[in-house]
Amino acid sequence: MRIIISPAKKMNTDTDSLPYESLPRFLSEAKKLLQCLQGMDYAGLKSLWRCNAAIATHNYERLRKMDLQRSLSPAILAFEGLQYQYMAPGVFEDSQFAYSNEHLRILSGFYGLLRPFDGVMPYRLEMQAKLSADGRKNLYAFWGDKLARQLCSETGFILNLASKEYSKAVSVHLPETVRFLSCTFGEGKEGKVIEKGTLCKMARGEMVRWLAEHHITDPEDIKGFDRLGYTYCEELSNYTNFVFIKGGTKDAAIR
Repeated sequence: MRIIISPAKKMNTDTDSLPYESLPRFLSEAKKLLQCLQGMDYAGLKSLWRCNAAIATHNYERLRKMDLQRSLSPAILAFEGLQYQYMAPGVFEDSQFAYSNEHLRILSGFYGLLRPFDGVMPYRLEMQAKLSADGRKNLYAFWGDKLARQLCSETGFILNLASKEYSKAVSVHLPETVRFLSCTFGEGKEGKVIEKGTLCKMARGEMVRWLAEHHITDPEDIKGFDRLGYTYCEELSNYTNFVFIKGGTKDAAIR
């Protein structure tokens, strides 16, 4: 089993807590993207990043001196978004780190596909950013089927806990022989399952933590997730999508 998750915009440098163990598999591709970004001016980068002046200036200055092989942080500790706060890798036990290192993969517009202990530098580049690089019109075309092929070489079952922006960089390239299982985290309302972005991020992070704590590898065991008030809903789930309903509202979703 491989679990795929999204990265986070906010990143930090943590070279003290734990050492990184490896360089990213697609480092040569990341170097091409870095060269492309470094060739852009401030105005172009600010437009690409779609951020305010303070954030653009910070990232512009960071980009100018970026070295992809020095002062690296383990990927699992480098991201600071809401999903990572609920995953809370900073307090993982050794067995949970070992589980994550084997099963968890972080999708990235810049690095492609990261193992938890791959060494990374803070960067800003979303998968849907309109960046033309290496003769490709955008990052989806730049990465092509590379990420999917790498995952397929590792497993026949992918648990998708990534956003649509990132998961489609993999899902559209998978053969039918690979099971791609997504999870929906929502609330039942008027016969529908309503998903809320913030709550979904929290649930995805909490599920990664739960999977690591219980060393889950069987798809059927994923149904046992019950954190943050969620309960698996058999009636709304199928082979490719498990639905978890929050707070006793299952009946509202299936009536």
